[in-house]
Amino acid sequence: MLRDCLFLSWGALCLLGTSTVQGDNWPQWRGPQGDGICSEQNVPVSWGPETNIAWKVPLPGPGGATPVVWGDRIFVTTSSGDDLLLICISTKGEKLWERKVCTGNAIARGEEGNSASASPVTDGEHVWVFFGTGYLACFDMEGKEVWKFDVQTRYGKFAIAFGMTSTPLLEVDHLYLQLIHGDTGKDYIVGKVVKLNKLTGAEVWAVDRPTGAVSENKHGYASPVFFGAGKERVLVTHGADHTIAYDLQTGAEVWRMAGLNGPSPYNPRFDNTLRFVASPVASGDALAIPTAKNGPALLLRPAHAKGNITESKEVVRWFNTKTPDVPCPLIYEGLVYFCRKDGKVFCCDLETGEEYYYERTHSAQHRASPVMAGGNLYLTARDGHVTVLKAGKTLEIVSQNELGETITASPAFSNGVLYLRTFQHLIAIRRP
Repeated sequence: MLRDCLFLSWGALCLLGTSTVQGDNWPQWRGPQGDGICSEQNVPVSWGPETNIAWKVPLPGPGGATPVVWGDRIFVTTSSGDDLLLICISTKGEKLWERKVCTGNAIARGEEGNSASASPVTDGEHVWVFFGTGYLACFDMEGKEVWKFDVQTRYGKFAIAFGMTSTPLLEVDHLYLQLIHGDTGKDYIVGKVVKLNKLTGAEVWAVDRPTGAVSENKHGYASPVFFGAGKERVLVTHGADHTIAYDLQTGAEVWRMAGLNGPSPYNPRFDNTLRFVASPVASGDALAIPTAKNGPALLLRPAHAKGNITESKEVVRWFNTKTPDVPCPLIYEGLVYFCRKDGKVFCCDLETGEEYYYERTHSAQHRASPVMAGGNLYLTARDGHVTVLKAGKTLEIVSQNELGETITASPAFSNGVLYLRTFQHLIAIRRP
């Protein structure tokens, strides 16, 4: 879910997962490190429909994809009737270009979502987009198409109740996908994990992802994350009742965590109508794992883990009986924050799991994932209400902000500007 003068060195390092360098680009969903954290301090904390709004650019249709920012360019995917588009907007609020990628937009759950749900990703030279139709495409910064193909044609038809929403991951020269399709059968593949050449779309490797999930448990809405560093760095996939890590070089399975939807020591109840929506988050050697609705949230330390780690006390350090269903967890300065769909937030100690508070911030549904900037936590509700909380062991509200527009996309920060993608606009918010 940052940009300008340091973009050459920062771009390379952020895609390698380095955490010691400050930067201005927001090149992917959940920011430079994929953890929802912005290193900037001079960011806005209060605004309204007519307050601290730098500009608004109308969008042709709704979408849940977070905008990404590089240099003076913002990229956002959107629907426009039946069409699915990639739009490039300048940081001055000027629309630079628009490209139709494919057609076949599908509305999910009464406009809860659509086929423009996966976020773009960029390295400052190209931008990649993935739509619920299965089309994956690469464009240069001027909007020239470099390559495009239908993932469903190559890797099997999707059979997911509310559509494919997983966002691709980019690192150095490669693009990674988790394709957790749903139903089994001759025309369906239960799951694939894929590594592609980012400049050509050519397959580097593709491996099956078998699990024991049944019925709706096989549907996957989460996105993968990277964990670890150097030779120990892995791709962590999440869905179909399992969290499974893969070797980046070979695609070999490294470890797997089962029983997340029960029955297990963490979740005694099994419900075959539940599926994972929220993605894990990695910070250092810690990995926070959400599950489904009334399931648990777990804190893992899986460095050097191998094989089945489901009941490993060395790896599973603690669990909470509650989980966020849609928003992803966030780890910051020794605390783990979880925002539930109903606006209730609970905060736990990273080391011990001690819960410091569990309180409601705003009663509307929360679909967007939290973002940390300037030492504050930003929680975005679907009705356009954003609660800003001060980081810490007690719940302290800094501000309550209203836009009056529907939002399901997560916020993005760059050069002191907060970007919010609503169903109607891309909005830039600055301090006065």
